[in-house]
Amino acid sequence: MLRKLKERIFLCSIAIATFLTVFPLFHILFSVFSKGLPVLIEGGVEFLTGTLAPPDDGLGGIGPAIIGTFVLTFLSSLIGLPIAVLTGVFSAEYPNSVIGKATKTLLLIMMEFPTILVGLFVMNVLVLPMGSYSAIAGALALAIVMMPYVAVYTEQALKEIPFIYKEGAFALGLKRSIVVFRILMGMAKKGIATGILIGIAKVAGETAPLLFTAGGSSRIYFAGLDKPVGAVPLLIYQLVQQPYENYHQIAWGASLVLMLIFLAIFIPIRLSVKEVKL
Repeated sequence: MLRKLKERIFLCSIAIATFLTVFPLFHILFSVFSKGLPVLIEGGVEFLTGTLAPPDDGLGGIGPAIIGTFVLTFLSSLIGLPIAVLTGVFSAEYPNSVIGKATKTLLLIMMEFPTILVGLFVMNVLVLPMGSYSAIAGALALAIVMMPYVAVYTEQALKEIPFIYKEGAFALGLKRSIVVFRILMGMAKKGIATGILIGIAKVAGETAPLLFTAGGSSRIYFAGLDKPVGAVPLLIYQLVQQPYENYHQIAWGASLVLMLIFLAIFIPIRLSVKEVKL
């Protein structure tokens, strides 16, 4: 009797802990949808394509910010993903070397490093010499933020593959490059894809690094890599500080758009990558 009581208490505790863990997520989703959807419906297509309205004068649109988010995410992925994946492969293949150990330590530090300091670093090395904010500076800052997540997930995914598969591939006379990039990475594609998605999601919602690099542009569309560029999270940050009611409504609508962009990218790719049975 006492044993069953303990088991029920344990199961109830696990259920309560699980509910408390997922409740904030569902609360955020509900709040964003309930407050952002009416704005999106009222603004219509113009909300997604137009430019920011004047204070207390309707909704306008967040088109430049949406385009800027896609541009920054694409550029940061173009810069950061190849470097991050190769770093993860090196860390997994040479874990006991001095460079391998140092790389792993630096990656873990970078994952917890304040992203606003990354923005300050890029501002000093790129923005100040150029003399202006720019899309390339924002992309570089986001790439630095993205790389440790992708690299660590890549390393962990490769380490989870049993050594017997690598040993068998070497026994067939295959080169290390073929074993790693064609066999092991194919088997670890789900873990690597998860790291890539987390990295993209991380930079798509980042604000702090863009404060010192991208500059923001709410009424001008993408004008070039060397020009300031907008971003949805940066626009939300700027709007919530304003005293105007219509800007607060636009911020809720922009939050819903940002969430939909993330879900539209994450869910299909996550579902399409099938786990390899080892």
